[in-house]
Amino acid sequence: MASSSCNCAKPQISHPLSSASSSTVHLGHSPTSISWNSRQPNRTHNISIIHSALHSPSVLHFPKQPYQNPLIPIEDDSVNVQVQPKTHRHPQWNLLQRAAAMALDMAESTLVSLELQHPLPKTADPQVQISGNFAPVPEQPVKQALPVTGTIPSCINGVYLRNGANPLFEPVAGHHFFDGDGMVHAVTIENGNASYACRFTETQRFLQEKELGRPVFPKAIGELHGHSGIARLLLFYARALFGLVDHKQGTGVANAGLVYFNNRLLAMSEDDLPYHLRITPSGDLQTVGRYNFDDQLKSTMIAHPKIDPFSKELFALSYDVIQKPYLKYFKFQPDGTKSPDVEIPLSMPTMMHDFAITENFVVIPNQQVLFKLQEMIFGGSPVIFDKSKKSSFGILSKNASDSKDIIWVESPDTFCFHLWNGWEEPESDEVVVIGSCMTPPDSIFNECDESLKSVLSEIRLNLKTGKSTRRPIISESEQVNLEAGMVNRNRLGRRTRYAYLAIAEPWPKVSGFAKIDLFTGEVKKYIYGDKKFGGEPFFLPRDDNCESAEDDGYIISFVHDENSWKSELQIVNAINLQLESSIKLPSRVPYGFHGTFIDAKSLINQA
Repeated sequence: MASSSCNCAKPQISHPLSSASSSTVHLGHSPTSISWNSRQPNRTHNISIIHSALHSPSVLHFPKQPYQNPLIPIEDDSVNVQVQPKTHRHPQWNLLQRAAAMALDMAESTLVSLELQHPLPKTADPQVQISGNFAPVPEQPVKQALPVTGTIPSCINGVYLRNGANPLFEPVAGHHFFDGDGMVHAVTIENGNASYACRFTETQRFLQEKELGRPVFPKAIGELHGHSGIARLLLFYARALFGLVDHKQGTGVANAGLVYFNNRLLAMSEDDLPYHLRITPSGDLQTVGRYNFDDQLKSTMIAHPKIDPFSKELFALSYDVIQKPYLKYFKFQPDGTKSPDVEIPLSMPTMMHDFAITENFVVIPNQQVLFKLQEMIFGGSPVIFDKSKKSSFGILSKNASDSKDIIWVESPDTFCFHLWNGWEEPESDEVVVIGSCMTPPDSIFNECDESLKSVLSEIRLNLKTGKSTRRPIISESEQVNLEAGMVNRNRLGRRTRYAYLAIAEPWPKVSGFAKIDLFTGEVKKYIYGDKKFGGEPFFLPRDDNCESAEDDGYIISFVHDENSWKSELQIVNAINLQLESSIKLPSRVPYGFHGTFIDAKSLINQA
């Protein structure tokens, strides 16, 4: 969610990419500071606002960081930086490979020099995309016995994990926040005690770039624009042709979603297979490897699969931007057995970041953000907003063996990056979908002149008439950007009253979260406090009993204090939005993406 629309605050710093060199140096933090011009979140008198009363300590320590150049300086001028000599690593290459590598490196340096003669759009400018607390951090081994303010509820025992983008190396040109290497942050809670660790997910891409000592894989959003994007693809495949890199084992970053299924923790991004991670007894993280469900999964899988809380099945999609079928649907039984792929008929490759399930159906958005790689030939972005296309939702039986019975219902000018829930209302022949409708639809990916809006909406799809309606759930006077969040996962796919969503203001930061009554539109806000920002609010039910009150549980979220430059994990009572406890973390946690919680009983059976 770090992508910036055109009106976002911009750090006032010098450009970090003044040199075209692609050599490797030590990733530390420069003493230069960042000055932000940011606006304060809107406050509405008739909305309940609860402020956090706990504050992080002001003492700050940054460990040395064993990576490449600092990406963007942090807001702390007391940090000493040690820079390692620039190095290139050449794995056991033969003479021909060394010569090819040298020639291709020279071509890349020329390309970078040409790219840097033109200003980068904010959606690909590292100064915007990975500045401040969007900047990366080094790995942290397990730190035990963390300080706790308040009392951790006794029902919380297990591991909270959150994924995020954390580039290992400094971008040589354009970079979008979504392009960073995956890093998972883990807080283990056991009988009121807490520990913390964070580790890179060791994707094939990560391991190869780490061995080479530099970034070589193209960045799908930040770099693949226009003619220079085509040149980067040609450079990459030329390196692959000479055996300098291997793209056949996946090119994904596994930085977006997390799911615990069939006793495995999976880290995901929609451009690759999932990666299997293991949580050690001490609370550390290890990458087991790329996971294809025992050779059953032959394609990529999106980062938002859904687990039905009653059947325990996992439902997923896979999309292709090159060739048909552009979209496939499949599911897994609780034991990991995969169903045959169901090809979904789409006339063009469409961005499919998320979808919804109900008790009996999967709900598939077919929206107006498309992939058109040929646009690069004309100097444009391959991700485009096609105003001429009509948005629609496909409703398909969960148990379908083909797509012949799919029902498409048009929903004009609808683009939901995330869908929070869906359910059936048979009395009216409708499927109800709850999502955040974003305008402009492509503003996360392409620079624009219009401010981004994300409106929590109820979309009703009538299966009998083929028509739809859409309405904002919150009144216009109380409208606030809501992105990233969830409903009670024990009731996913069934009618839910509450959603817990991040208040994405000032965009792209998150100043708090909102508890929204989806029936009445009532909004209750929990605001983190002065210059404190967080991310996705994760709702953890008190227990797995579906008979309990829907909001009986806790909201868990990482929170970063930009005054003290310290991070913490806050645990908030979901019923009254009162802070129960705060776990002080030993190092900074950057703003990131999506998370999950694995209870201690489930961890016993971890594969």
